[in-house]
Amino acid sequence: MNAAVPSTKSMGKLALTSLAGASIEWFDFYLYGAAAALVFPTLYFPKTMPAAIALLASFSTVAVGFLARPVGAILFGHFGDRAGRKAALTAALVLMGVSSALVGCLPSYASIGVAAPTLLVVLRFMQGLAIGGQWGGAMLLVVESAPPEKRGFYGSFAQVGAPAGVVLANLAFLVVGATMSHEAFLTWGWRIPFLLSLGLVALAWYVHRRVEETEAFRQMKAEREDSIQRAASGTAQREGVEAPSGRSPIIDAFVTHPKQIFLAAGAFIAVQVSFYIAITFVMAYGTSKEIGLGLPQSTLLTAVMISSGVMAPTLIWFGKLSDQFGRRRVFVTGAVLTGLWAFAFFPLIETRSPVLITLAIMTAVTLNGLMYGPQAALFGEMFRTRVRYSGASLGYQIGSMFGGGLAPVAAMEILRRTHSTFGISLYMAGASIVTIVSMMLLGDKRVGDLSEAGR
Repeated sequence: MNAAVPSTKSMGKLALTSLAGASIEWFDFYLYGAAAALVFPTLYFPKTMPAAIALLASFSTVAVGFLARPVGAILFGHFGDRAGRKAALTAALVLMGVSSALVGCLPSYASIGVAAPTLLVVLRFMQGLAIGGQWGGAMLLVVESAPPEKRGFYGSFAQVGAPAGVVLANLAFLVVGATMSHEAFLTWGWRIPFLLSLGLVALAWYVHRRVEETEAFRQMKAEREDSIQRAASGTAQREGVEAPSGRSPIIDAFVTHPKQIFLAAGAFIAVQVSFYIAITFVMAYGTSKEIGLGLPQSTLLTAVMISSGVMAPTLIWFGKLSDQFGRRRVFVTGAVLTGLWAFAFFPLIETRSPVLITLAIMTAVTLNGLMYGPQAALFGEMFRTRVRYSGASLGYQIGSMFGGGLAPVAAMEILRRTHSTFGISLYMAGASIVTIVSMMLLGDKRVGDLSEAGR
């Protein structure tokens, strides 16, 4: 039995809701990354600490968010596979809004000492929990509802949230920085964008009240409840119907789909490494006078913002291409080109030319989009409905932990030890090889009906 397909108007509403939720959620997550490069080393660590060490410590707090993301995938995955995609997404949006606003209220190291970086780590962990749960909910709202032949296209709207969040985060810092002195920005101006994150609570209310649960989940839930009733009455055994296992969806996902989870994580490595080096590490490298190029903050913020603005619409096109030519073909093409571009990326950055810096970052994130655009559909098609939130989220977040979470720290350490960016290019190329191998092992198994009956 095929799940009912929503109208084009309904799919448009779902796609835009998913895009809005993902955009604001990623805005908060990337806002922290930009602040970690530009503000936190000065405010939340001792002034006696060398600049390079303070920056490394600041990036380490960024990594905490990535360590929390698999935990968020476990918690929200369980919730999303049992209570519903909508309920899990709503909870994730509220958690992100509150934790980000609290970052904006946090006193500095000069005010409360070591408690400041400690609380910063705690709040970053909360952000990581939220983002670990958000992606699965935002993605499944559209992927489980979309017609099979347009699943890559509609799924890409959830992916657009990432570059849209980067644009919003960098635009926020640019606007605030342009309207006040550098001293005022460091003292209180940087806090304003974080406090605006409370708007996520309003969006969560909208999702809770106005968005319908996916048909695939409703059908799976009805079948599960029917199986439980049959098992209780003994009907299931007489009719030879398999009763629900009773396992947590997370455990069930590991038991039934272990290969898919770890290969999905491997496939995501290049996406994360290249993206976070291009938008987070390059910000610190470009602006730092001690270890980098000493360029104006506005040069890097503008380059990242323009590049992310270009990336956003291309994700939709690449998602649509995956509907035509297959997920694997588009994804692997992106990994190959990303690995090759790594060796042109830093030479262009090191020209110090704003135009060439923008070209370097724009090309990097656009090639990245060949992988990220089709990813929602790719991951959604790997798992059965009863474990789809858990399995897809785990693959995504494990990959993010080893890819994006470590990328700025690893890049900084390579630079500190070698005093050259060539080793970072090798690191990016190596990540691309991991992704290519993972995708070849995964294959390209697009499916029709994503409902339980159809799998």
